[in-house]
Amino acid sequence: MGVTGHVTDADVRLLEVEKLVNSHTLHGSESLCKLLRYLADQAVKHPGSALKEYQIATEVFGRPSDFDPHLDSLVRVQAGRLRAKLADYYASEGGEDPIVVELPKGTYTLAFHQAARAEKAPLRDVSEAELGIRASQSRRNSFVIAALSVLLVVALGVIVALYSRERSTGSPAAEQPVPSAIQVFWRPFVASPEVPWVIFSNGAFVGRAETGLRYFNPAKDSKQAIDDHYTGVGEVLAIYDLDHVFRQLHREIRVKRGSLFTLDDAQNNNLIFVGSPAENLTLLDIPSTHEFVFQRLTTGPRKGDLAVMNVHPQPGEDKNFLATPPSSPLAEDYAIIALVPAMNPARSLLILAGATTIGTQAAAEYVCRPESLERLLLRLSVSENGEMSPFEAVLRIKVTRGVPIESELVALRKVSR
Repeated sequence: MGVTGHVTDADVRLLEVEKLVNSHTLHGSESLCKLLRYLADQAVKHPGSALKEYQIATEVFGRPSDFDPHLDSLVRVQAGRLRAKLADYYASEGGEDPIVVELPKGTYTLAFHQAARAEKAPLRDVSEAELGIRASQSRRNSFVIAALSVLLVVALGVIVALYSRERSTGSPAAEQPVPSAIQVFWRPFVASPEVPWVIFSNGAFVGRAETGLRYFNPAKDSKQAIDDHYTGVGEVLAIYDLDHVFRQLHREIRVKRGSLFTLDDAQNNNLIFVGSPAENLTLLDIPSTHEFVFQRLTTGPRKGDLAVMNVHPQPGEDKNFLATPPSSPLAEDYAIIALVPAMNPARSLLILAGATTIGTQAAAEYVCRPESLERLLLRLSVSENGEMSPFEAVLRIKVTRGVPIESELVALRKVSR
């Protein structure tokens, strides 16, 4: 774009940004407007420069100097929201704007370009002969479309029939045998006709995602301010692994967040709890672990940190299992895997909980993979009929860049029913 009068190219772009900021689409999205203005200013003043997540996090959203984009996805989330809002704007109220502002995926640099306009073809007179030719072509096209439609219906019918036959008979190539370790460990949850419930943690937060969330503090926060719509990455991946295992066993799972869980649910269903009692608060109201317990330390240099307390330490075992301090990148975590007696003796209750969300993910992976389950079952000495007794176990997890890469069973207790 060139210069028009005294209005420069930069002025035109910034005017379009202000129009976006004041639009109905972005109304009320203060953090997105702030991000948009910042990105526009950088694009105009420093064309061609690549912005980094750290720069945006500290200069736009006020994150501290120790901000780590590998641990905090704020910038990526906000950029994705802004990208979607821009698309919504130009698909609706900004459809006639001469300039389009975009935030291409994989970058934090705004792009400005002129909107494409469809050229309207000039009207002209059409002769009767030409109209006759068009009518003939239209009839031929209609015949071709009808024929293709019939073929499409027939093809779909064949596909559905083949798929139904494959589903009913089972394809030897697609149907893989379920590993015996998976069958033995998960037998209590698939033996009954009821669908097992997976209860995932969703901590009580206050604040807003775009400006910052923190844990609910009953001493100064109102319960009406609680936002319980969030859970950890580890909980999400844990549910994915559990769903995969139950599909192997030709069963489904029902997923419910912890804040909606009731004691009636505990009486009537087989339950799998995903997340520690620090966030999955319903674990405090039902039978839980007794040998290994999550507890915040009250003394010492790690005072206030969440630990797995070893109630009856055996020779060579630690009294407390502690993850990497919160002030350092997570390199080690601990998690509990426990099959404990339920409130209803006819039901089963499994707990998969890490000191952090990564530990929770690792606990779920451990009970969803045949190799690790085989090691656990050998330690448990499962009976000849495949019945498994209640137990509590602790995992030590090695973490690299937010990913659990190695899990080791460091403590195990068999418990009575």
